[in-house]
Amino acid sequence: MLRSEDRRAKLIAALDGVDRLVLLGDALELRHGPLREALARSRPVLAELGAALGSGGEVVLLPGNHDHELLAPWLSRRALSDGQPPGLGLETAVDWQAGEGLGLVADALAPAAVSVRYPGVWLRSDVYAMHGHYLDLHTTVPMFERLGAGVTARLLPERGRAPESTEDYEAVLAPMYALIHGLAQARPGGAGLGRSSHGPSTRAWRVLNRTGRRGRLRRLALRAAIPAAVRALQLAGLGPLHADVSGAELRRAGLRSIAQVLERLHVEAPHVIFGHTHRAGPLAGDDPAEWTTGSGTRLINSGCWVYEPSYLGASPSTSPYRAGFAVRLDPDGRGPELVNLLDETG
Repeated sequence: MLRSEDRRAKLIAALDGVDRLVLLGDALELRHGPLREALARSRPVLAELGAALGSGGEVVLLPGNHDHELLAPWLSRRALSDGQPPGLGLETAVDWQAGEGLGLVADALAPAAVSVRYPGVWLRSDVYAMHGHYLDLHTTVPMFERLGAGVTARLLPERGRAPESTEDYEAVLAPMYALIHGLAQARPGGAGLGRSSHGPSTRAWRVLNRTGRRGRLRRLALRAAIPAAVRALQLAGLGPLHADVSGAELRRAGLRSIAQVLERLHVEAPHVIFGHTHRAGPLAGDDPAEWTTGSGTRLINSGCWVYEPSYLGASPSTSPYRAGFAVRLDPDGRGPELVNLLDETG
């Protein structure tokens, strides 16, 4: 979306008076081609963000699943350090060296200061933020990464053990991320998983939610095939999974799953901001109870800035999957407030 000068200008204008910008994961797309290509596409936007914030501003970067490879050099150094490195916990500062991916991103964001945190960051004593990709381990929707995580988990010596720490989540998910990244690097020009943000899952969603007579037989066949496929996956030990892939179930499954992550990692915060699922919320008309965990934490999804027409439905201008969402957080204790910077009333 930010290749458009008009949309980029709206984002830059929204930074007036902002002293800290948090890029909540997947700031770079590293699954469509080599890192150098992603940096070349992103550098103009990063440079404008850094210039708008100025030398007194800060960018906090949290790697997600699509740019997890930015962490690889740092994780390797930690593993080779003398003694057992301390646990990642809920927030660990990430460092980098000149020439590494994170260093190149930080250079592009100059003159703003840059810090990197993983897996999340405390923005205030009452607000915790994370990308949210750990939820893929718990969702019951048969999305690509959920199935990949299920396969990886079965290969681990402690298979079947529920995650209890950041390291447990990384042990299952990081090998899958590294494989996907390796495939993308080996095929310049954008092969990876394809240009769609969810690959096969998005294509299935597009077919199932298409209206009209066109593709009717294909829709019927797919709706009949999904329950059978889910049963087969369950028998293979990749469950629990549900055959419901409706928009409502995607939302509910994501919220249930992030709540489980927070419980397992012992995140005790009145507010938790996450992204990953691309479904912003809570919005007008959403049930507040769905967006509140059993322990009372209020969930806020910051949406995404990828234009994905398959998810926009018949009314793209009001879709919860439309691009442009962000979360404002004031230092005086107000918020977090979900806003859309690209809406006409933005």
